Amino acid sequence: MKPYRELTKEELVQLKTELETKYKEAQAKGLHLDMSRGKPSADQLDLSMPMLDVLNSQSDLKDATGLDCRNYGVLDGLKEAKELLAGMTGVSADNVIVYGNASLNIMYDTVARAMMHGILGHTPWCKLDKVKFLCPVPGYDRHFAITESFGIEMINIPMTVTGPDMDRVEELVNNDPAVKGIWCVPKYSNPQGITYSDETVRRFANLKPAAEDFRIFWDNAYCVHHLYDDRQDEIPEILSECAKAGNPDMVFEFCSTSKISFPGSGISCIATSENNIKDIKKQMTIQTIGHDKLNQLRHVRFFKDIDGIKAHMRKHAVILRPKFEAVLDTLDRELGGLEIGTWVRPNGGYFISFEAMEGCAKAIVAKCKEAGVVMTGAGATYPYHNDPKDSNIRIAPSFPTTEDLAAAADLFVLCVKLVSVEKLLETK
Repeated sequence: MKPYRELTKEELVQLKTELETKYKEAQAKGLHLDMSRGKPSADQLDLSMPMLDVLNSQSDLKDATGLDCRNYGVLDGLKEAKELLAGMTGVSADNVIVYGNASLNIMYDTVARAMMHGILGHTPWCKLDKVKFLCPVPGYDRHFAITESFGIEMINIPMTVTGPDMDRVEELVNNDPAVKGIWCVPKYSNPQGITYSDETVRRFANLKPAAEDFRIFWDNAYCVHHLYDDRQDEIPEILSECAKAGNPDMVFEFCSTSKISFPGSGISCIATSENNIKDIKKQMTIQTIGHDKLNQLRHVRFFKDIDGIKAHMRKHAVILRPKFEAVLDTLDRELGGLEIGTWVRPNGGYFISFEAMEGCAKAIVAKCKEAGVVMTGAGATYPYHNDPKDSNIRIAPSFPTTEDLAAAADLFVLCVKLVSVEKLLETK
């Protein structure tokens, strides 16, 4: 079929009638599907069930140094756990502090420390007249929620196929001392699945911030979340790149096993410079006596090392890959050539990003919900939930069954077609 924009008004009216009939038929199916978050499916969670048998009341609960993991001690995490997470991110274990189950919690704490106590002796952000954060868009809604909760002004930075618009990033970071940070998901970004190019990573490392306490918040959430064995995106290691550029303290890197083992019971870490580590630990000694060492020990004994994690993630990919391909194939088959939307085919991560015609995203999401499929709210991928073009929709294929996902994808493309026709008729 030719592009919708080339259809006459009469053709659009006829098409609208046909699509409305199909939509009513879809509503009559009584679907009840939730694709609003990137949650692992039960099949994925089952992969980690043997981890629960690694430790029991008869187990030796000492780490490699002989520490009794049932007791107090080791503020920054077990040596083996630091090595395991360092292997995921490609950094030295000396640069790692191990936390609890969620890297999101570490990010919140890191912003909170900067607000209340400052970074490396600099003025606490709460005492400044203005604090700004750069936000690549579309991006991760929970990042934006953190900075919004502290009253930090968020500035949109457009994403390109190689990462954030670095000309804009450099202009703002290098000239505005109120710019204190930027959110980044450098590998298989949320929601587009874009991986930053080598040049983009090195331009980040070579920033010349107007604010000495500017920090890159490098959320490497999907560092091992590949969908294909033969198409795996890789990026330069940011800590070493910053050190080579003379900016060793400029980055906070985060990762976790949330979508590797159990989302609610994983382990996470921050990786950063020696100076930043010392600064963070000064506050940690007041905040906590340490995180769950038994869970750290459980993860270490189950995965053993980075090769164990990679082998485990290949099992995840076997489950996820058909789901991603089912959605992408439906988009290609049903919407290809109609010029009413664009999408990215990622090599990993947890999401598919769809760009609808301008002014259509909210209506598409609403139509899907009315027919029984709940999706991430339109606008969620932008700060303040304000997508200026009302076009981006995040698709989360992981949680539904393959059968349910096929039904949801069919409904989604139907809603895209119907809303797009309605939008085009407004201009005829």
